Amino acid sequence: MASSALHCFFFFTLLVPFAFTTATRDPCATAAPDGSDDLSIIPINAKCSPFAPTHASASVIDTVLHMASSDSHRLTYLSSLVAGKPKPISVPIASGNQLHTGNYVVRAKLGTPPQLMFMVLDTSNDAVWLPCSGCSGCAADSPSFNPNSSSTYSTVSCSTAQCTQAHGPTCPSSSPQPSICSFNQSYGGGSSFSANLIQDTLTLSSDVIPNFSFGCINSASGNSLPPQGLMGLGRGPMSLVSQTSSIYSGVFSYCLPSFRSFYFSGSLKLGLLGQPKSIRYTPLLRNPRRPSLYYVNLTGVSVGSVQVPVDQKFLTFDSSSGAGTIIDSGTVITRFAQPVYEAIRDEFRKQVNGSFSTLGAFDTCFTADYENVAPKITLHMTSLDLKLPVENTLIHSSAGTLACLSMAGIPQNANAVLNVIANLQQQNLRILFDVPNSRLGIAPEPCN
Repeated sequence: MASSALHCFFFFTLLVPFAFTTATRDPCATAAPDGSDDLSIIPINAKCSPFAPTHASASVIDTVLHMASSDSHRLTYLSSLVAGKPKPISVPIASGNQLHTGNYVVRAKLGTPPQLMFMVLDTSNDAVWLPCSGCSGCAADSPSFNPNSSSTYSTVSCSTAQCTQAHGPTCPSSSPQPSICSFNQSYGGGSSFSANLIQDTLTLSSDVIPNFSFGCINSASGNSLPPQGLMGLGRGPMSLVSQTSSIYSGVFSYCLPSFRSFYFSGSLKLGLLGQPKSIRYTPLLRNPRRPSLYYVNLTGVSVGSVQVPVDQKFLTFDSSSGAGTIIDSGTVITRFAQPVYEAIRDEFRKQVNGSFSTLGAFDTCFTADYENVAPKITLHMTSLDLKLPVENTLIHSSAGTLACLSMAGIPQNANAVLNVIANLQQQNLRILFDVPNSRLGIAPEPCN
């Protein structure tokens, strides 16, 4: 591998609307001027996503409300990962539109010659998997990887360390090929899938990564799998971060574009090169019972100039109970333990001083005329205060007449002490994960 490829640097790509393009220009192309492909991050419902709905475009708030309706499933999944509960055999996927994993996809290429795949970005998962051709029970129109078309494809033996690191590996002696590592996993609603652990070449921009291990789904029961593959960015041994640590040094960052960005994409940067120099850091905390989750030490929240009074037991990191705050790419709106959210909401309402209504998951909506007096919200973390931009705090109704505080309390069916900083509050920020040094960096950046 050339030295220039040792630290992959992916710029965001401006995607121009059709009305302003020529017949030969693909508005969703991500080719860089030198002909290489960027690793772009695309909102799953954006025009340039292969999973965008074919019907008339929904408003931004309708899109967010629809995605946020699955947050409770996502939070239940995250809760199942924290201490005190057995290691789950489920993965955060579900049928149809109830996708529990995330709302952004990245382009990646697998195999030789490379096959283009779109995979969900998930910071709270260690797995890398995707549907493979011939999958029984997978969605009929699902993009799939064809290992038989790749000259670099190989199976993984049951005797390897990679197999033991897979969730629930099975190597039945009755199998016609007992040496092949296979595993079964269940997902929402009692459905399940089976997969083989395989290896093939992963291509990210100009970097070629041989012998990359991932799950190749070959059958599914129950409802159809969603069409997306999964690109896990957690700290577990099978994640993209861990498998490429010799190349990218366990460092990655992303900039998530707004859900309004139908023709824009954000970016994923892998490695040390090209990361922002002017950036503030806060420690990443590690739960030894669930090391994949990226915890931060949230010490308080301010609404305007007022730091709201909250019991620290709802913020303090506790590895035994799983309490604390994580940063997660797959949850839509930031969720706090109910007493923390109520303190934030009540102070926000007090400062806006208007009448309020409810819209979907949002219980603090008000006439947009009052938006100019809406206070900013600051998340206080160790050594870092994140003052959220207005667009990361408020979301507007389709008619533009209402503005809503885009946060909520933890649903009753989830872990009541696990706060989640979600992707709506991360948009248009560079979020940098420095895993070896256990720190998280945040800096403003116009991803759009």
